[in-house]
Amino acid sequence: MTTPTATTDAEALIESLDRKSALHKFHHVLHKYPWISPGLVLLVAIIIFGLLNERFWAISNLSLITQQVSIVATLAIAQTLVILTAGIDLSVGAIAVFASMVMAKTAAEQGVPGPIALLLGLMVGTAAGALNGFLITRLRLPPFIVTLGTLSIFTAITLIYATGKTINGKYLPDFMLILGTKIQIGSFKITYGVVVMLLLYAIFAYVLRNTAWGKHVYAVGDDPAAASLAGIQVNRVLFSVYLVGGLVLAIAGWIAIGRVGAASPSIIPDANLESITAVVIGGTSLFGGRGTMIGTLIGAILVGVVSNGLVLAGLDQAYKVLAIGILVIVAVALDQWIRKVRA
Repeated sequence: MTTPTATTDAEALIESLDRKSALHKFHHVLHKYPWISPGLVLLVAIIIFGLLNERFWAISNLSLITQQVSIVATLAIAQTLVILTAGIDLSVGAIAVFASMVMAKTAAEQGVPGPIALLLGLMVGTAAGALNGFLITRLRLPPFIVTLGTLSIFTAITLIYATGKTINGKYLPDFMLILGTKIQIGSFKITYGVVVMLLLYAIFAYVLRNTAWGKHVYAVGDDPAAASLAGIQVNRVLFSVYLVGGLVLAIAGWIAIGRVGAASPSIIPDANLESITAVVIGGTSLFGGRGTMIGTLIGAILVGVVSNGLVLAGLDQAYKVLAIGILVIVAVALDQWIRKVRA
């Protein structure tokens, strides 16, 4: 005959196992879908800021947030590709600005047609990315050191080339400013720059998920030695990531021109930090091999929501820095926990 104590102990054990099983399943879900956690945080942030100030939920304000994040979100695409390979790119902002100044200066001062000026800027951005890739793969230098160096190099070249001057939009052909044109969707307004940004996310989300190149990017980030043994050309994949990233950064420079209505050497001063923040908050692992484009997009929007919400709440922007810092630490800690998942 089973005693009451034995029955109670058995029930407690079963309840404990059920709790562990539920946590284990949740752990696996977060590992498989890393965008879920930032998505939940974004939802909570939208609710809280809306309760603090009803203007936050206004269609006009949500439209503004969408337009504001278009530049950083595009930069974060290139940053995501690099971080997926367990690298980091501190030069994303410098490359984007350099490419944008080449586009603007050749169009405004040399009279080059807008489409040709854009092509030149895309070539410059791609070449800059290729330089990073070459130094990392051929000279086997750490990505952090290489991109820290090229950050200074591209910033200096831009200042010398542009002589530190801003090129006003009135001197630029309409084609260079087209991505700043607004599109009315009901009472919601977006720009062509936002459309281009979303198209890039759709393209790279598909590429990473459904192509051999995308699978190779994940494999190289997860374990380069194992990837090499599997026949993957690790250096070739790494070089291609920086090459493609440079092209995306040049497009970000074009979006920035349209968004601001001008080209300036200081157009996106916090680009590097904000792009890394968006990627990390979005669930991409700094150790490589895990992350999604949808997560990065959510991370970029979350940064924009926090910034806008704090302003409407009447708080100093110092609280934005504080909030973003906390989010980054929490995101990295969560990533560490998620990576411990066991089958």
